[in-house]
Amino acid sequence: MPTPFFDTYQTQYDRIVAWRRHLHQHPELSFFETKTAAFITDKLREFGLTDIRTNVGGHGIVATIRGAHSGPTIAFRADFDALPIHDEKDTSYKSTIDGVMHACGHDGHTANLLGLASTLIQHRAQLHGNVVLLFQHAEEKPPGGAKSMIEAGALDGVDYIFGAHLASDLSLGKIATRKGPTMASVDAFKIQLQGRGGHGARPHQTIDSVAVGSRLVTHLQQIVSRRVNPVEPAVITVGSFHAGHAFNIIADSATLEGTVRAMDRDVRALLEQEIRDLLKGMSYADHMDYTLDFTHGYPVLVNAEAETAIVAELAAQTFISVERQIAVGADDFAYFLEQRPGSYFFVGSHNDDAKTRYPHHHPRFDFDERALLNMGEMFLALVGHYLTK
Repeated sequence: MPTPFFDTYQTQYDRIVAWRRHLHQHPELSFFETKTAAFITDKLREFGLTDIRTNVGGHGIVATIRGAHSGPTIAFRADFDALPIHDEKDTSYKSTIDGVMHACGHDGHTANLLGLASTLIQHRAQLHGNVVLLFQHAEEKPPGGAKSMIEAGALDGVDYIFGAHLASDLSLGKIATRKGPTMASVDAFKIQLQGRGGHGARPHQTIDSVAVGSRLVTHLQQIVSRRVNPVEPAVITVGSFHAGHAFNIIADSATLEGTVRAMDRDVRALLEQEIRDLLKGMSYADHMDYTLDFTHGYPVLVNAEAETAIVAELAAQTFISVERQIAVGADDFAYFLEQRPGSYFFVGSHNDDAKTRYPHHHPRFDFDERALLNMGEMFLALVGHYLTK
C-alpha cells in the first residue's frame, strides 16, 4: 500500500538535506540551543503553521497540525541538541563550532520532522485527526528536555507518540523495532572518599583512600556479577578515579564517578541500594568517611506492544523489518512512553562507505542522508494508519 503524501515529502528531499547540513554546521550543546530553536521556529512559520508553542520546558517547541476531520492525535518527536565533540570529518558541512558537533544524528531527526511539517501542512484537508510535532532540546544531558516538556503540557491531547533514531549499526533500508524494554535506564554516581593522608613510608599512620577506592571499584563490579540475576542486563561502570598528586604521599581523599544502567525497574532499584549498602559496610570496615551523590537519570524505555507491532507491520511493507537487540544506551524518549502508548524505532543509516559506519558519538560520525527519506516514509505511514480513511 503506498504511503500517503510521500510524493510530497520526496520532492522536498534537497531542502531536507540542506536543513540537516545547516544544523550540522551550527550545532549547539544541550540546554543552549537558542539559535537552533529559532531556526526551527522560523521554518515552521514559513510553512504556514500558526499553532506553535516555543520555550516549552526550556527550548522545546510544540507545533500542531490540525486535520480537517475529527480523529485521534498522534505526536512525533525529534531531538536537536549536539555533543561536546570536535568534528573530524572532511566534508563541506562539518561543524563550524570548535569542540561541538552533531555526532548522534539529531540534526537528521530535526530535518526530517521539518520535512514532515512542510508535507502535512499541505494535506490537512485529508487528515482525520491531528499531528503534534515535538522538537525537543537537551536529549544528551540529564535531566534532559523530555520531562520538562511533558510537565509544560507538551503531551496534552496526544493519544499516541512515536520517535525514531538513525542507527549507524544498521544498513540503509532496514527498520528495527522491539516490543517492551528496549533501552536502559541511566543513573550516575559520584563517590568521595575521605581518609587520612600521610607519608608513603608510614602507611600504618594513614587511612589510604587509594587502597580503599581500588577495592571499591572491584566490589562495584561484583554487584552485577553476584547480586543481579544473570539473565537481567545490568551495568555498573566506574568512568573516573582521581586521587593524590605525588608518588610518595598517601592521598587523604579520592573521587570516583560512574554510571549505572539496567533494563528493569526493580534491577535499577537493586543496583542503587547495593551501592549504598556497599559503601556503608566499607566505611565501617576501612574507617573511611564518604559521601555519595546518586543522580537518577532517564528511566527504562519501554515500547508499547500494540503500537510497536503496527510500526513493524508498516515497515515490512516497504523496508526490511528486523528486531532490535536490547541496548544499554539510554534516551529520554522513555519519559514520553511512560505517559502515552507509542514506540521508538531505529532507521538504518550506513551504506558500503566506511564513512557512514562510525559509531554514534564518534568525531567522524556521519550517515547516508537517504535514510532521512526512510524515516520520513515511516512517519507518514503512521500518519496514514491513524489519520487517513
